[in-house]
Amino acid sequence: MAQALRSRLPLGFAAGALSVLVFHQGALAVLHAAGITPATAFSLEPTSPLGVPRLFSAAFWGGVWGLAFVTSDRRLPRKPSSVLTGALFGAVAPTLVAWLVVAPVKGQPLAAGGNPRAMLTGVVVNAAWGAGTALLLWLWHRVTEGVPAGEAAARRA
Repeated sequence: MAQALRSRLPLGFAAGALSVLVFHQGALAVLHAAGITPATAFSLEPTSPLGVPRLFSAAFWGGVWGLAFVTSDRRLPRKPSSVLTGALFGAVAPTLVAWLVVAPVKGQPLAAGGNPRAMLTGVVVNAAWGAGTALLLWLWHRVTEGVPAGEAAARRA
């Protein structure tokens, strides 16, 4: 079982980081275009204290959260409903940590200062990240495990 987890960790990190680049930032772009948030997608603005571009920082932390996701349940992702599980995981875990741990460390107000649009943005982009991470892991599982011949034939019919 420990060997199986070790093989899933790099996949979890990769899926989480890639999900930031596609799903998290895509959701942020949609929210920005809709006028819900002033934050822009794919920002290369430096973060504090290290000056790492915001996009790369987000991708790194997405990878770290991907590790947490793959260790949360060894059965994930084995079916399409894993995407919903991922969305719920993303909407809750990273969002609460950002609001209750990261914000105070950075000297920011708890829970986005109670600003409904900022709170909505956090929940939506993190849910998109989680759904994307689960989708990428599920697709990887499908490709590496293969689709049974009977199921593939039934889908073509």
